[in-house]
Amino acid sequence: MAVVAALLAVVLGASVVVGTGYFARNSPAASARACAPVAQVMVGKIIVPAGPIAGYCQDRLINAAYVMMAARSLGIGPHTQAIGVMTALGESGLRVLDHGDAAGADSRGLFQQRDNGAWGTYADRMDPYTSALNFFRKLVSIPGWKDLSPGEAAHTVQVNADPQHYDPYLPRAEAIVAALGS
Repeated sequence: MAVVAALLAVVLGASVVVGTGYFARNSPAASARACAPVAQVMVGKIIVPAGPIAGYCQDRLINAAYVMMAARSLGIGPHTQAIGVMTALGESGLRVLDHGDAAGADSRGLFQQRDNGAWGTYADRMDPYTSALNFFRKLVSIPGWKDLSPGEAAHTVQVNADPQHYDPYLPRAEAIVAALGS
């Protein structure tokens, strides 16, 4: 029995070390350590630094800036801009993906929008600004959208299988919007 307990302790200890290493490498905070020292860029009137902001580097922060710029073009303020950034974090990690997932092989872009006619052309879905504009247009067309929690708002637009899927991304989205909006 003591041998089994010792063996179990070794296996569990190794799992924790391996698991910790995996999650440390794949977390936003880990990617922050890998941010390249690049010059800031402008996306519209938004200054995008090298990063990190909330664990994300400039390549992904540029996409967040496009989301914010699309919202601003519709007169949408920082709270709702954060809903858009939160949704893009939950759907793609702020990357423009040219592939779908289990929920939809035809999903593309920052928001993983489907090829069903509701989100425009392939080019629209692959363009961060246009896909964000389409996301916000859908959001503001929902009766009572301002009364929804951020997660409910994102879920109502995206119709994700898990209604709480986007909630964990809100603090990072708010930090990104606050940093890029200042």
